[in-house]
Amino acid sequence: MGATLTELIHAIETADSKTAMVVAVTNLVAVQDVATIPTLITVLGYNNPGAAVAAVDGLVALGSAAVPDLLHEIDGYNYGARAWAIRALALIGDPRALPILLETAKGDFALSVRRAAARGLGTIDWSLLPPDQAAIAQGSVVTVLTEATTDPEWVVRYAAVAGLQTLMTTLIEPQSYKTLIFASFNQVFQQDDTPAVQARARLALDTLHGHIE
Repeated sequence: MGATLTELIHAIETADSKTAMVVAVTNLVAVQDVATIPTLITVLGYNNPGAAVAAVDGLVALGSAAVPDLLHEIDGYNYGARAWAIRALALIGDPRALPILLETAKGDFALSVRRAAARGLGTIDWSLLPPDQAAIAQGSVVTVLTEATTDPEWVVRYAAVAGLQTLMTTLIEPQSYKTLIFASFNQVFQQDDTPAVQARARLALDTLHGHIE
């Protein structure tokens, strides 16, 4: 007979090493129960990257159910926990996280968090919003991601290009943004000083060439 939810949570609370914590969190994640969300969010604040990665995986697997608690707690987090929470929100793709993802992609000081937000902005599930609201929100995302293609860090620029490519295929009003997005791709391809980013822009151009007429 497997451990109860109470026992699994207790194992996290009493873990006496980082390895034991990772194991305990992994075991809790395996339950795939929304009742685990508060504990998994608490784990994000521990100084244990392995446990945080496992907790993020668990929260992402639970999807939109985890979003309200993540958003409720995020402003009170220390920076490390906030960064992990933003990664989770970016991977879940729920439009309720748009304000924090937009803010983060524009100005967070950690390149890895800006990168996660930029990529997440491209994979929002727009079907969760009414079309008129989604169209307005997509305009904000296009603005932020095109600006992010000039970010000082190449990994953020790469993520911004990838996010724009994905977004382009889900735009409600693609003709409104096609010129701006393709101009951004061309600028990156022609002027970026990192070959990997140039190549990613070239891929986006080639992939989208016949997608939007």
